[in-house]
Amino acid sequence: MSTHGSFAQKMGLRPGDVVQEVGWDEDADDELRAAIEDLIDSEMLDEDTDEVVDVVLLWWRDDDGDLVDTLMDVITPLSDDGYVWVLSPKTGKPGHVQPSEIAEAAPTAGLVQTSSTNLGSWIGSRLVQPKAGRAKR
Repeated sequence: MSTHGSFAQKMGLRPGDVVQEVGWDEDADDELRAAIEDLIDSEMLDEDTDEVVDVVLLWWRDDDGDLVDTLMDVITPLSDDGYVWVLSPKTGKPGHVQPSEIAEAAPTAGLVQTSSTNLGSWIGSRLVQPKAGRAKR
């Protein structure tokens, strides 16, 4: 299995998951994107979808705007047990985001950070909806 394939597995993705991709730009890791699509056995949905999704893949850089606002927007299509992966460039790379920025934005947007993982040139932070908050929707 390729390195990027193992990254996709580390993200907890499964065949059949519906994944929405937000914030793609030319610096996004195309090998990781391809590995995710291979693993879920379909293409990722774009930002404009109105389908319910299992996972949101959010490419995020330090000059992309307000992370809280963006997180609040991307959780709208999430299924009750869905989650968000915020992918930001590693330390020293252009667009690097301080981990504390993600950790502080998550609860303001109604999310909890459960883990982070090294994904090559990117760091992934997994954010979930608190169980108590899910029951209300």
